[in-house]
Amino acid sequence: MAGLRNESEQEPLLGDTPGSREWDILETEEHYKSRWRSIRILYLTMFLSSVGFSIVMMSIWPYLQKIDPTADTSFLGWVIASYSLGQMVASPIFGLWSNYRPRKEPLIVSILISVAANCLYAYLHIPASHNKYYMLVARGLLGIGAASTDEAQVPQGNIDQVAVVAINVLFFVALFIFALFETIITPLTMDMYAWTQEQAVLYNGIILAALGVEAVVIFLGVKLLSKKIGERAILLGGLIVVWVGFFILLPWGNQFPKIQWEDLHNNSIPNTTFGEIIIGLWKSPMEDDNERPTGCSIEQAWCLYTPVIHLAQFLTSVVLIGLGYPVCNLMSYTLYSKILGPKPQGVYMGWLTASGSGARILGPMFISQVYAHWGPRWAFSLVCGIIVLTITLLGVVYKRLIALSVRYGRIQE
Repeated sequence: MAGLRNESEQEPLLGDTPGSREWDILETEEHYKSRWRSIRILYLTMFLSSVGFSIVMMSIWPYLQKIDPTADTSFLGWVIASYSLGQMVASPIFGLWSNYRPRKEPLIVSILISVAANCLYAYLHIPASHNKYYMLVARGLLGIGAASTDEAQVPQGNIDQVAVVAINVLFFVALFIFALFETIITPLTMDMYAWTQEQAVLYNGIILAALGVEAVVIFLGVKLLSKKIGERAILLGGLIVVWVGFFILLPWGNQFPKIQWEDLHNNSIPNTTFGEIIIGLWKSPMEDDNERPTGCSIEQAWCLYTPVIHLAQFLTSVVLIGLGYPVCNLMSYTLYSKILGPKPQGVYMGWLTASGSGARILGPMFISQVYAHWGPRWAFSLVCGIIVLTITLLGVVYKRLIALSVRYGRIQE
């Protein structure tokens, strides 16, 4: 029984096994080469899109502070969420478009939108005011441009709608968790470790790069592991690992973060010579970044009573979250495709992408509000609670997350 169950979870999505008569009928050698040429182009497109996303993600908070000092961490949540809002709205539209028109059309349009949005983002410092709102628009347009890069042709048939909804919820939670982690990592490290903006961008960029390498290794390993225990068990394990990562991130101990006290400037004008004024004007732009106060802002009341998250805690948590998230993400896609069955369709994938985009909207908004008002202890405790509820949901629908061919008797469990 167990062997048949694992076999069913490893079955190909279209046709029969390679080399069989059915496989040859479905796909000729010419079609095979053409398909893989298209797949490699999409790989490159997704790679470049992800590189750009990662570069921008770590610098959003310092860039936002620099172009508009009125922006706070709460508005940062809206800025990051706007990307996913645009993606959520556009994904079903691009999915429907790709069903009835050549698929290169939505892809080309999305790339043009992305180029325009990146140009706007690059020149956000030019307007005299309301720069943070221009950033909001730029990120929203980037989300619209990113929508079609996630559209793929996935199967459809007489499917189990409960299983489909369940996978959408599981995928939502996986994206929700990582989106809030991406959002809070820069403000958190600046508050906890008194890093400057430049240090936060550099160090967190290195951390995300390491997570990317970790994810590649995990993707290769998960393929082998899924043959032995199946995708559902791996998905459950990934959620548990992520829960442990956020649990470790909870503050404890008696050491408190450095408090950021803003300098108090005397309103009186000192007697200075003209030369001293010129020297001061010349030095101030260069010394501005180095002289900015660092540490946990006194405006966040929780800084006075919340223990610091030790660097060892943070790094251990990062490793575990970086381990669990790609597992959850990959297994959600894999199970979703097998549940839907063997008929190309873009709309269902559009809804899955929209689900993930919704998570990327709510995740940054949730974490920025809770973190700003109540601090990391409440924020990460609530995240742990959300993951527990998700694990419970997975347990309830566990037996329904099977391939369409298994459900309708092509392979029996």
